[in-house]
Amino acid sequence: MTEYDYIIIGGGASGLLLADALGSDPYFKEKRIALFEKHRQKANDRTWCFWESGSGPFDALIFKKWNVIRFRGPEFEKNIPMAEYTYKMLRGADFYEEYHRRLQLYPNIEVRYEAVESLEESETAAVLTTAVGSYRAPRVLSSVLFQSLDSLMRPYPILKQHFLGWFIRTEEAVFDPDAATFMDFSVPQMGNTRFMYLLPFSPTEALVEYTLFSEAHLEEGEYQDALKSYIATDLTDKGYEILETEQGSIPMTVNDFTRANSAHITHIGIAGGWAKPSTGYTFWNTRKQIPKVVDALKKGISPRLKQPIKFWHYDRLFLDVLARENASGHQVFSMMFRSLDPELILKFLNEETSLAEDLQIINASPKGMFIRAFWKALIRSPY
Repeated sequence: MTEYDYIIIGGGASGLLLADALGSDPYFKEKRIALFEKHRQKANDRTWCFWESGSGPFDALIFKKWNVIRFRGPEFEKNIPMAEYTYKMLRGADFYEEYHRRLQLYPNIEVRYEAVESLEESETAAVLTTAVGSYRAPRVLSSVLFQSLDSLMRPYPILKQHFLGWFIRTEEAVFDPDAATFMDFSVPQMGNTRFMYLLPFSPTEALVEYTLFSEAHLEEGEYQDALKSYIATDLTDKGYEILETEQGSIPMTVNDFTRANSAHITHIGIAGGWAKPSTGYTFWNTRKQIPKVVDALKKGISPRLKQPIKFWHYDRLFLDVLARENASGHQVFSMMFRSLDPELILKFLNEETSLAEDLQIINASPKGMFIRAFWKALIRSPY
């Protein structure tokens, strides 16, 4: 059995960022570290978007950025120039290439292209097995859950942010490459919170993504039909080609993912509950959590990362509203974008607001829905 000091499972954003953080920190220079990844070659399978003020550590990899965001509700729309924040897009392919290049510079980190079949806890370590062999480490950090997600999903409701996106090229110039459409709620809601997300790269190329906040996934053809209808109705009646696709599903819940952790196993990324419960945004949260994980490892303690309590309560109420009145999600976002500075909304979603700023957000929200959710939460009404 091969021994390591630390094992990381999964070569997505959380796994690669953590591996790089350990490799670049002198404290771990003498530690044997392994990163397990299924695939040697990974496609451009996803994009990560986030907003930040000024320059940041990923700027050299940014594929596209915008200083104007567009919001479209059922009865209004507006383009919003941003003074403080820049909305940035990072392509998966560029991120993977750069971070695997970095890992090659660390002699104590080994990348093993083996699919992990099982992960077990022993008295003194965790043991994982692949088709090649068994591996042991006193600390395993896994971006994969080897147990049913359902076992963790109590007592609070769980929704999903699920989506299908097409990278398209149109025959005619139809996009404004300087404005990113954050949410377009003009599409039929059909009993759920549904919107289009549009990131233009040039006048003829963009990512168009159909996104839902709901309990159940759709049939594949329903996502495709919605995209076709939106492109034909709102973008162009001329021809277009699909260059790439991306598809995913992210849990939206305030349930405690850390219950899956143990003495020698810590979950990271989405498997660790790092997705922002009310929006599904994960990359920015992952960036903030990695230094906390590294600090805990240096102290020899198990990382136990949880959302700040006030934002946990805000997200809980919002998800309670969506769980009970899912078709009303567009009303919540529309009221906020109509009456508030959008950069304040983005600051709130990044969990960076003061209590006074929180009160502005609360005051602009549809109070009836949230009061009903608040009282039902108090009496622990079943869902």
